[in-house]
Amino acid sequence: MNGLKKLLIADDQAGIRMLLSEVFKNEGYETILASNGEEAVQKLQTSKPDCILLDMKMPGLNGEEILQEIKSRCPDFPVILMSAYDKAETSAADSDVQADHYFTKPFDIHDLRRTISKLMQDS
Repeated sequence: MNGLKKLLIADDQAGIRMLLSEVFKNEGYETILASNGEEAVQKLQTSKPDCILLDMKMPGLNGEEILQEIKSRCPDFPVILMSAYDKAETSAADSDVQADHYFTKPFDIHDLRRTISKLMQDS
């Protein structure tokens, strides 16, 4: 065990994945990247991350479907959703299954770092 906390970053925009990966590598996390929903689910199973940063709108499985899947299996697994839409505009706001945190793009990277750091300490 290398002791690094693993963060899965799932976003269909390569620029966002790379930016977030650099930020969190600099914070001392191991980052795992996924460009779509199916890849995110596969990497959840094979890489066993400690937390997932999940875009709501991706090709194939979207963030809401992945959130439902994760929380049905592991209710305490930390999930952070990102979206260009306000939370109230998504069906996730009406769902019984909720993410641990929700960020609207563009988000403040410092707020995101603090939130993930706190979730990782609590997990």
